[in-house]
Amino acid sequence: MYYVGAHVSTAKGYLAAAKQVQTIGGNAFQFFPKNPRTLLPKHSINRNDAGACAAYCIENDIISIAHAPYPLNLAVDPEESGIMLEALLNALMISEACGAIGLVVHFGTYSHKDRLKGYHNRIQLLNQTLSIWSGEALILIENQAGAGDAEGSTFEELTTIRNLCDQPERIGFCLDTCHAFASGLWKGYDWEEVVRSGQSSGYFDHLKAVHLNESKFAAGEKRDRHAPIGHGMIGEEHMRRMLQSPFLKGIPIVLETPSIVTATHQQQIHYVKQLLHV
Repeated sequence: MYYVGAHVSTAKGYLAAAKQVQTIGGNAFQFFPKNPRTLLPKHSINRNDAGACAAYCIENDIISIAHAPYPLNLAVDPEESGIMLEALLNALMISEACGAIGLVVHFGTYSHKDRLKGYHNRIQLLNQTLSIWSGEALILIENQAGAGDAEGSTFEELTTIRNLCDQPERIGFCLDTCHAFASGLWKGYDWEEVVRSGQSSGYFDHLKAVHLNESKFAAGEKRDRHAPIGHGMIGEEHMRRMLQSPFLKGIPIVLETPSIVTATHQQQIHYVKQLLHV
């Protein structure tokens, strides 16, 4: 069973978002549990709407994931981590109320040169969050595109951070295909090599979601610019080979791509299903 869909707006509510993805032929979606531009918590959520969204997804076999606000940074020093902790817990609470399997969180960046300190900060904040959070929704760490110091762009980094946490079983991964391509982790033609690396590191054992994005730029350019599926540099055959990997069955495969006249999200979802032969 494959679950394919797109990031959808919650402007009309969480239940409306779940219904919206069905109108474009999907059975998976991603949403922002709160305003993605701010770390300020959202306290006034409509519990009835969130509960209805969760129930609708169960009834219609839809899987959802949520995405943390963009300013959230796991790597900040302890004196700045309080607001990050509050934002994480708030987003996790809303995500779970809506029935999401997890909250996608960027690996984050550390502004100082001591990368080990940045890794320590990530582990500390993840441990602190999971010592408080008692729900079922997972934290899903997303790979990065390799800009700057290229933090969070390798399987080994991601799995090491997870393994060093106190409760690794509550942490999974979200693979962003554009980020993997941009960072050079995946060059398109070498998917089998990527699979070997992901399996040997244990990454694919804990893969819980995919951001299915084409890339406007070539592999290794470290430029995070998404293109519609079928309109980018990765290419159809390379995308097909990746999509048909067995560990993508049963997890949400979500578009974060532009929806354009010649490639609406409905058309892209249909195209992805063709690549999957479903």
